[in-house]
This record gives sequence, C-alpha cells and structure tokens, in this order.
Amino acid sequence: MHADAFLADAERLPVADLDALTGGTGLVVVAPHPDDESLGCGGVMAAARARGQAVAVVIVSDGCGSHTHSALYPPEKLRALREQETLAAVAALGVPAEAVTFLRLPDAGVPSAGPVAEAAAARIAEIARRSGAGAVCVTWGHDPHCDHQAAAAIVRLARPHLGPIASFAYPVWGWTLPEGTEVGDPPTGFRIDVGAHRAAKAEAIAAHRSQTTDLISDDPTGFRLEPAMIARFTGTHEIFIRMDASAP
Repeated sequence: MHADAFLADAERLPVADLDALTGGTGLVVVAPHPDDESLGCGGVMAAARARGQAVAVVIVSDGCGSHTHSALYPPEKLRALREQETLAAVAALGVPAEAVTFLRLPDAGVPSAGPVAEAAAARIAEIARRSGAGAVCVTWGHDPHCDHQAAAAIVRLARPHLGPIASFAYPVWGWTLPEGTEVGDPPTGFRIDVGAHRAAKAEAIAAHRSQTTDLISDDPTGFRLEPAMIARFTGTHEIFIRMDASAP
C-alpha cells in the first residue's frame, strides 16, 4: 500500500475510547527526540493523566542534532536545554518529571540492532512493566527519519519482554513521505479524541522553544518546526496504528 493511501486510511480509523489504547491502566510513550512525545501523543498523555492513569515517557536520543552549528548551544548545553524543555512540556500534560527517562543515545545515530539497541529495549520493557502500562507507543517505522525508524525497531525488540502490553505506532514525519512510497498492509488501530486537551497539547509543543522559535539564533541551518506541521498535530484526534510482528 502506498503512503498517501495508508495515511488517508489512518485518518479514517475508528474513534475509540482512551481505554482501548491503555487497557484502563496507563501507557509508555517512546519518542526518538525531545518534542516527538508532545507532537504524537500529547493529547492522550493529558487524557490519561486526567483519568489518573500512569504515563511514562522515554526520550531515546540526546536531541543534539537539531542545531549542530550553534556556538551558543554546543552539544552538552543543547542537550540540557532540550531535556529542560521536555520536562516543561510533559508538566503541561500532567506528567511528573520522575516519569521521564532520557536514554541519551546519539541524535541521528540511534541503533536499530545490536547490544545498545537491545539494552534500550530492555530498559523500555522494564519501565512498561514497572509502571503497569497497558500500551507502549512509538513513532511509526516508516517515518522518514533514521531515529524514528530505530525507535520503532527498539520497541519491536522489546515486545518479547512486554507480555500482554500492546504496542502502537504514531506517525510524525510519515506525513511528508512521497505519495508512491510503499509502506505495506493497510493500517489497523484507532483514533483517540483529544479535543478536550488541545490547549494542554499546544502548550506542551510550545514548551519546545528550541524547535518552535528563534531561541537558538546563531545557526541558520538549525531545525525549526513549521507552523503547518504544528497545526497538523493540534487537531482533535491522535492516530495509533497497531504494530504486529511483520510491521516496521
């Protein structure tokens, strides 16, 4: 199935109650970079916290690849900034700082296999079990970014250790795929209505100031989330595609 048709089908997935995702317990959100958690899952995180459900967040990479030519924010300072932004973002969603884990793998160099990936998978599975989660959510394996694909691969590595905990994918950069890109079978899963939490989600996204503003002013090549991209993620529904053994 081509990407444009797949994503159109994803936007028509049935709307389900939050508990269809979490199993009435809680969830773990795995994000390749600081900000992916808010873009893809900010609404369900806020909804889960509003119901008293536990939410854990795992940020896989150190985020240092967004502004590689900044003298004002060399890697260590940029990493610290992006972690601070993440904590502010999840706080807007009701998630406490102690529920966030930073794996600090290299931005643009997160491995999909091997000992480091296996260790990351084991850590995610342990967090999911410890928090009593009903689901682990990670970026879609066809997102056109190496770290997004690697994060999905790491969750696939974790699945043998997750037992009954379900796994779902949320597309972020998948929306930019060329129309003819082959992505496999049609999507299954559902959409969650997060309309009641749009304001909190927008606040969370805006907390990532290094990615949404000119805060880092000395790197003209630095990454910046475009307003149209932000608008796509501040609608009334979030998409969760069920992962299976054969899916990326």
